[in-house]
Amino acid sequence: MEIILKKVFVGIPKTIGNKEAANPMEREWTSAIFKEPVEGPIWVGKTGLTGDRQADLEHHGGPEKAVFAYSFENYAYWQKELGISEILPGGMGENLVMEHVTEGTIAIGDTFQIGGAVIQVSQPRQPCWKPARRFKIKTLALLLQNTGKTGWYFRVLQEGHVEPGQTFTLLDRPYPQWNIQKCNQIIHGKEPNFEKMQELAACELLASGMRATLTKRIEKRNPDTLDISDRVFGPNE
Repeated sequence: MEIILKKVFVGIPKTIGNKEAANPMEREWTSAIFKEPVEGPIWVGKTGLTGDRQADLEHHGGPEKAVFAYSFENYAYWQKELGISEILPGGMGENLVMEHVTEGTIAIGDTFQIGGAVIQVSQPRQPCWKPARRFKIKTLALLLQNTGKTGWYFRVLQEGHVEPGQTFTLLDRPYPQWNIQKCNQIIHGKEPNFEKMQELAACELLASGMRATLTKRIEKRNPDTLDISDRVFGPNE
């Protein structure tokens, strides 16, 4: 079945909420997770789509995380699982909504032609507290992580225009064994498997930042390096 570019989204950082709110989930915060749909062609450059920006440049953006993609099929799962019909495409802050593909069927290094651009899967997304704040579900980042429905990032090998409705053409699949679902299991497993981490860290097309993170965990063999509370709960607690 052909992989389709269902929708395209871009956005800039916005600040919402109330500084004085007693409930942490209602307090002021800034994020670019609130993106708007794009109609017609849009330019995909080495560091992202025209009109798209990130609020947290330490953890988002850059050449290895130029484009964030999410599976269209995941939304039906979340709507049913959480009972929230308002969780719709674009809700996770993605740029590309891809249909007929999931974390179990796309892998590190998968290289696609889409429109005039050539893009390559670089790493899974590591869910943070911002989708949880958006939908007022404190555990959402953990749910994304534990189900493996995280989405994934692309690096851009060739810049060009893309638009909704186009078909992805697979050009290369050098590491079919490293699908995003499996990577998530290794990265986020409750019982760290350092041997598997070593194998994944050796994958030359995995984003350099993720390779460095895995290497640090392997070297320290310390459970403290796996503490994720700041990332998944952050200021929501």
